[in-house]
Amino acid sequence: MYIDGRTLDNGTLIQGDICIVGAGAAGISMALEWMNTPYKVILLEGGGFQPDEKVQELYDGKETGQPYYPLKAMRLHYFGGTTGHWGGFCSPLEHIDFIKRDWMPISGWPIKRDDLDQFYARTQGILNLGPYDYSVKYWQDKDPALTPLLTDNSVIWNKMWQFSKPVPRFGKKYKDIIVNAKNIHLYTYANVTDITANKNVSQIKEVTVKNYAGKEHKVRAKIFVLACGAIQNSRMLLASNKQAANGLGNDNDLVGRHFMEHIEIFGSGELWLKKPDALKLYIRNPDTRARAELAVTEKQQTEHRILNGTISFLPLLKEGEKPLPPNSAYPAFQLITRIEQAPNPLSRVTLSTDKDSLGVPRAALHWQLSDLEKRSIRKIYELLGEQVGIEGVARVKMSPFLQDENDTSWPSSTGGGQHHMGTTRMSDNPKEGVVDANCKVNHIANLYVAGSSCFATGGAPNP
Repeated sequence: MYIDGRTLDNGTLIQGDICIVGAGAAGISMALEWMNTPYKVILLEGGGFQPDEKVQELYDGKETGQPYYPLKAMRLHYFGGTTGHWGGFCSPLEHIDFIKRDWMPISGWPIKRDDLDQFYARTQGILNLGPYDYSVKYWQDKDPALTPLLTDNSVIWNKMWQFSKPVPRFGKKYKDIIVNAKNIHLYTYANVTDITANKNVSQIKEVTVKNYAGKEHKVRAKIFVLACGAIQNSRMLLASNKQAANGLGNDNDLVGRHFMEHIEIFGSGELWLKKPDALKLYIRNPDTRARAELAVTEKQQTEHRILNGTISFLPLLKEGEKPLPPNSAYPAFQLITRIEQAPNPLSRVTLSTDKDSLGVPRAALHWQLSDLEKRSIRKIYELLGEQVGIEGVARVKMSPFLQDENDTSWPSSTGGGQHHMGTTRMSDNPKEGVVDANCKVNHIANLYVAGSSCFATGGAPNP
């Protein structure tokens, strides 16, 4: 069932069992899980089925700290959400991502990596991926030309990724399914602007939705789930401060804190091979279903007290030189870094003094990196250089910004993967997290958060 919120009478009361706020990857996936059940699911989308500049403008905000992209451009505000410009690049998290690491502040999840396997396997189909097998051997059996750079190495290993074929634009792939589902009630142009709790703020009673047509409605449900992305999830909790002065779930001043990104730097180094090679295992071409990136083993991460990250490859071309046909051999490759960011309470989302057109304070993002991230990148390249040298297959040249171990500055090419994580982080300890192991907001019985804002640490893969 589908209703455009602009067509409802002003002041309409919408009621159901489960209310999911946000119809992106997380919200739609969750709604599909409840399809054909006895429960009435209300799925709220702030935009429509197509881009709408007036709606997109609601995501505008302020950025300070490490230079970052405009917030307005980071997330797509219509049905299907940011899957509308997603690259379909997938890989599971690793065991080390979930454990307590004494060199990383407040690391460790209240769940284990193995807990995710059954869900990862189910997700493969939702995302148009192949079998749930991320071993190098599986993909080598399909194509023996996928030859590793290093053989049986205990320091550097090959982390496999899969590519969605085709990339699922949730707004197209699941629109008809959601609209035609009898128990799912999709409301577009229904931007949540406030969350109202009971008197002692132990349970959510209703949410207020508005749109630029001037309509305001109330939504009541037994369960509420915020699935709007790390910036908007925290923004909504902070802005709902009429009953809790610091915002909902923010008793310990943690909502919005520990904003994490994947630090991505092109040209972090160069790999010069002893013999030209296509490095087919590592290079993405139009027909690629899976490829590897180089990563540091858990043992080495622990020994050197570094973060989890990966190195990927692009052919190193001279100025004006055109790429060769796919699977051609090159003598050298540009190295690209993707590394997790350690949880940092000063890297955070707060509320701006400015308000959007619906009266909600805008988000203000302060992205702050630490010395640990840069030291980890440098050590990863040192380890790679040592190993290719020992095996006699190549040499690594680090970019100038990594060569001085006392240099803690970041180059202008430093960017993020547009992977927002951590602003409602998960923990068994309410003094270290906003949600518990079931993604329920602390001390509020029926409010949950979905998506990577719940991540305790970032890992190397896209969230």
